[in-house]
Amino acid sequence: MDEEINPIKEYLFDYIKNSETIPKLIVEKRFDHIIDEIIENCYDKILTMGEKDESVGVFATGMLHYLLTNALITSQRKVEYMGEELDIVIPDIKTLEKDSKKTLLVCIPKSSDITIINEKISKLEKIQLEKENIWVVLSENIPIEKKSFILSKDNNTFSKIIFEIAQFTNVHGTNKFKILRI
Repeated sequence: MDEEINPIKEYLFDYIKNSETIPKLIVEKRFDHIIDEIIENCYDKILTMGEKDESVGVFATGMLHYLLTNALITSQRKVEYMGEELDIVIPDIKTLEKDSKKTLLVCIPKSSDITIINEKISKLEKIQLEKENIWVVLSENIPIEKKSFILSKDNNTFSKIIFEIAQFTNVHGTNKFKILRI
């Protein structure tokens, strides 16, 4: 299952690879600082690489994949389940089937159209019966009835997402390593 190379992900991972500070911040488990640094240095450029919501969605997905891996948080990404593509499942589909209370779905709608976002959420609510375990990453502050994180330069709340995910996995016992004690 080869994914095509996306210029936004390529730019993101080149930035990470060439950063002198990110490896140190990973060792220190300062994921919020990593996110802030990446947004500060990459956000404006990725906005020039396509339509805003789509670009921010790809950017968020790439960052989350990288950070979840480095935080040793078990996750699956871009999983087809019950006819829906799930952006990120923490920890995995098996856990979702066995115990939805221990499973988090992170939705990255790649749109700021409230109708599209709400349609995606209602489809996810048929899969994840624990409604509060559906979180959404948005490119701007849109009032929705889910826990949401905004990935933007001005109103960024996305920096907190890794710690909140780690907190979720620690509380629900899905993080076998308990790397991030919060």
